[in-house]
Parts: sequence; C-alpha cells; structure tokens
Amino acid sequence: MRVSTKGRYGLRAMVDLAEHEKGKAIPIREISERQNISEQYLEQLFATLRKAGLVKSVRGAHGGYMLNHEPEDISVGDILTTLEGPIAPVDCVIDKEEFCNYIDKCVIHGLWEELADSIKNVVDNMTLAELKDKAIKEHSDRSDVQ
Repeated sequence: MRVSTKGRYGLRAMVDLAEHEKGKAIPIREISERQNISEQYLEQLFATLRKAGLVKSVRGAHGGYMLNHEPEDISVGDILTTLEGPIAPVDCVIDKEEFCNYIDKCVIHGLWEELADSIKNVVDNMTLAELKDKAIKEHSDRSDVQ
C-alpha cells in the first residue's frame, strides 16, 4: 500500500492542528507556512476532513479550523481512510468479487488480507494525540540542540 500526497499532507496538517490549536481556530495560512504545503491544497484536504466530521471550520477574523474531537479520539486510520479511501495492499481485499475472478483458487489472497489487517491494526490503534506528543517532543529536542 502506498499513501499518496493527500494522505501524507493531510496527516501532517492534522498533527499540526492538534499541536497548535489550544482552544482556538488555526488559520490555514499558519499550517501552510509551518508545513510548507500550499494553502489551496490544504483547503481541499480540510474540506474533505470537515465533511467527515474530523474538523470544523470557524468563520470570521479569527477563523480557521479546529479539531471536532479530542486528539485521543481520532485515529490515524480515521484520517487516512477519509483522505485515501479503504486501506488495502490490493483491490481484491476491498471487494473480492469485483476485482478478481480467481479469488476461489488464489492462495495469495490470504496473505493480502493478513497484510491489510496488520496495516489497519497499526493505523487504527495510533491516535492523533500520540503523533502530537511525538511532534512536541521532536520540536523540544531540536530546540535543546540549538
């Protein structure tokens, strides 16, 4: 399975939002500057995340985006599947009949299902809060070195 730019940038933006929001909306411009991702692309990603209920938008002079749930309640899997779709190494794991007419005789299909389950287990059991904590620690470690 390969996570696209959409998934990678969306996850980075969500970690940034979790790290910096502190009860107030964060403008896309600030996330864009910190993460070096274009504002237009972030707007597209956040529109998708908003429709899925993971973030909410705040209008006005102090507008921007906020998490719609606590970081502990948002999994990496929630974010990736919202932006990327189902997580699977091959299409036949998602819809057996539609993608493979050899499924009944395929000895490899079990491997693909096991791999998909393992990936899903990792991303569904890692929360945005854990990534936020890692980001904060990494920023702290970098400032200690300087």
